[in-house]
Amino acid sequence: MTVSDRWLLPDGVEDILPPLAGRIESLRRDVMDTCQRWGYQLVIPPLIEYLESLFTGTGHDLELQTFKLTDQLTGRMMGVRADMTPQAARIDAHTLGHEGITRLCYAGHVLHTRPKHMLTGRTPIQAGCELFGSESESADLEVISLMLESLRVAGLPRIHLDLAHVSIYQSLIGEADFSRDTEAAIFDAMARKSVPELNQLLGDCPAGTPGARLRELARVSGGPEALEQARRILKGASDELDAALDKLGRVCDMLARDYPEVSVGFDFCELRGYNYHTGLVFAAYVPGHGDSVAKGGRYDAIGSDFGRARPATGFSLDIRALVSLGERVQKNSGAVWAPADEDPALEGVISGLRLTETVIRALPEDANANPAARGCDRKLVKQGGQWVVEKLG
Repeated sequence: MTVSDRWLLPDGVEDILPPLAGRIESLRRDVMDTCQRWGYQLVIPPLIEYLESLFTGTGHDLELQTFKLTDQLTGRMMGVRADMTPQAARIDAHTLGHEGITRLCYAGHVLHTRPKHMLTGRTPIQAGCELFGSESESADLEVISLMLESLRVAGLPRIHLDLAHVSIYQSLIGEADFSRDTEAAIFDAMARKSVPELNQLLGDCPAGTPGARLRELARVSGGPEALEQARRILKGASDELDAALDKLGRVCDMLARDYPEVSVGFDFCELRGYNYHTGLVFAAYVPGHGDSVAKGGRYDAIGSDFGRARPATGFSLDIRALVSLGERVQKNSGAVWAPADEDPALEGVISGLRLTETVIRALPEDANANPAARGCDRKLVKQGGQWVVEKLG
């Protein structure tokens, strides 16, 4: 091993250094404070768990993203968390076991076996909220509103919100009764919005059949007009599909009322989390960034695998990504430089200042140090036998 090998980090893994680390931590605190002001209680799940717990209820969507290791105490397989949502569901269903509404929030590192896309690393700092115990539209709207408020705190301008409902695809693909291989090919083409592939797979389906409706829906996206187009395509299909479209319309109307500055659209090819989402799903975007900056949805079935089925909805976001994308004004009050003086009175002054201020105490080796280069804008000086704070020259 060469000397350079000792300090090289794996691809997609990075140190976060000053001042970026300070900005990330400041946003993490503000997002968590915002969530707690909405009544969400902070939880800190463990970094590793047994695989069965980490994958429960997710349809194994996370399996390829999870690093696996063997527990030396039990011999069982464990995983490093790639997403904190299943952990929050376990805490609600098994650890807390509360009746009624439970609101939880969290923030911490997750680890991915590979980056989700070119602009991210393998160690995102995930923050999010989960609301358990309500299947109402009010709960969906609360979670979306809190997500938008968190993005506002991050200083993100011009947010676009996409809405979808996974039961639309679930209902149509279930009614069509395709073979497993064909269904997998359709799912892949829908998720990639590949209209030519869908034409090839579904081109022989007669008009009005589930397959033909899926093919037409793949072409539909946009604002409120897209929802009306979907209504025409799905007219007469089933009461379940009508109910899903009606819910999308009501949520869109409520968001337009409460957040007129946010553009809202519909994407009927949105199949993210298809294996565990059960209803309304949503994702927030900003111009110039191809991937979503926050996402979430309803996942009512996940708690049943922990022995306690509960309605649930929530969202998550990447604090690290938000810091790089936002236009957040960083508060910087500077620090006070204290000299390397053994005067006992100086110790008392420094202790008092540190209740509200940052004070950097000089050491003997700092004789030629530049306080401004250490982030200081003031210094302690002795005047008339008293230590006072004055601005740096």
